Amino acid sequence: MSGDAAVVEGPLHGYHHETYVVPLPGRPGEAEPVRWKCREPRPGLLWFDRRCFASEEELLRALQGRIEGIPDLIQAGSAGLQRFIEGETLGTLYGSGGGIPSSLLGQIVSLFGQLARVRPDSLTAERTCTSVYRAAEGDSDGFLERLILFTEEEVYQRNMPDFKGLFYDLGLDGASFGKLREHVSGLTRRPFHLLHADLHRENFVVDGVGRLWTIDWELAMFGDPLYDLATHLYLMRYPRDQEDRMIEQWRRVVTPRGSDGWEKDLPKLLAFKRAQSVFTDVIRTALSLEEERTVDASLLARAGDRIQQVLNAATVPLGIKVPAPESVTAALGRWYEERAESAGVMAGAAVPGGA
Repeated sequence: MSGDAAVVEGPLHGYHHETYVVPLPGRPGEAEPVRWKCREPRPGLLWFDRRCFASEEELLRALQGRIEGIPDLIQAGSAGLQRFIEGETLGTLYGSGGGIPSSLLGQIVSLFGQLARVRPDSLTAERTCTSVYRAAEGDSDGFLERLILFTEEEVYQRNMPDFKGLFYDLGLDGASFGKLREHVSGLTRRPFHLLHADLHRENFVVDGVGRLWTIDWELAMFGDPLYDLATHLYLMRYPRDQEDRMIEQWRRVVTPRGSDGWEKDLPKLLAFKRAQSVFTDVIRTALSLEEERTVDASLLARAGDRIQQVLNAATVPLGIKVPAPESVTAALGRWYEERAESAGVMAGAAVPGGA
């Protein structure tokens, strides 16, 4: 495409896609070349969230003119390319747990308002969610039930062959989902609209003039608007005063009735996010050990600390009793040794707590 392989950048860091950046001549009126992203899904990856649109590029094309600050698109032969947004991610500029400038907070609020105007019957992009995972319009309880069902079937049960012993050692079993359903049931009905469903600091890019761009729309879906807010708050880790401001301003821009019952339901949706993270973070943390050249006691202890934190945060919604830190570390050690032995690979170092 570029005519010079030396100017192609990549593959860029990313979990779900292999991504390359290609400079191409600008459009009329653009004197300088413009960089575009060429992406292909990585094969054989674990997906921890539903994908409800057939194509991210098709969705972005349908949202042009309706949502501000999203990547432009071009078609280069058979490849659909997204414009590479030049700037820094919000996470690079303002790390997790820190506040962000009011001007950027206002742009996020504006994004929520624009999303609220995209209703299920107003978008032509092809949707792929099966009926099993798609709730009836306004059925917030049914929407959350299908998110729980996806986590139970596609994250917990699907990965059971590889993680059964580790789940058991951490006190995670099928009964956890029954307790979770009981804890979060009884949501107020709210009209559905488009959700980004992954609004965290690395999916916002700030350009050179302070404009906020929103990227990575592959987890977008239609559903309960309060879920998008809960996911955003959970991932952003705002300081308390800024979190309160975000909630207040979000309530002003969602559709009529879009914030009904928020005081009662927001804690339930945040509890679901904490519970969901237990299963995804346990799997990701365990698999990250296999990427290390050596796994020693210090590395295991740090991985155990990460798992301990997510377990502690979800004790109430999952109804679990969290093992002691040394037991969590030992469980990880046993899992790692068993995986290494089954693959015919010797562990890089003695692992404490191993079988």
